[in-house]
Amino acid sequence: MGKEKTTNQIQIKNKRATFDYELLEMFTAGIVLTGTEIKSLRLGKASLVDTYCITERGEVWVKNMYIAEYFYGTYNNHAERRERKLLLNRKEIRKIETAAKNSGFTVIPVRMFINEKGLAKIVIAVAKGKKEYDKRESLRERDDKREMDRAFKH
Repeated sequence: MGKEKTTNQIQIKNKRATFDYELLEMFTAGIVLTGTEIKSLRLGKASLVDTYCITERGEVWVKNMYIAEYFYGTYNNHAERRERKLLLNRKEIRKIETAAKNSGFTVIPVRMFINEKGLAKIVIAVAKGKKEYDKRESLRERDDKREMDRAFKH
């Protein structure tokens, strides 16, 4: 009997990302976390609301990401909204840097998950902000799709 691995499906999504932004290019990155942060993340106590990424001196950092303090943590507990470094290769960092320098583009986290090896990963996207009429268009498309799905089910 081999060691069975439980598939812990932690998926934290930034639901506003696809509504507020048009996602252009996606990257999957590792996150540098402390011990209490990964424990809180495994419990699903994190949020990507109002989170964004910056590039600084050839490194990508995620800002304003919320990871709740670990309940059993002692004085070693982490700050909830500290900056966290993302792990990407140089080529990806260069792409993100050039895209972020362009006016109207930003880098936002889309979702965070724990992979099969137990490592925390974050999917970030180079995105362009939507205008108000684009948002209305997105809502209309979603409603139309819902209506079509309902029509086919009945």
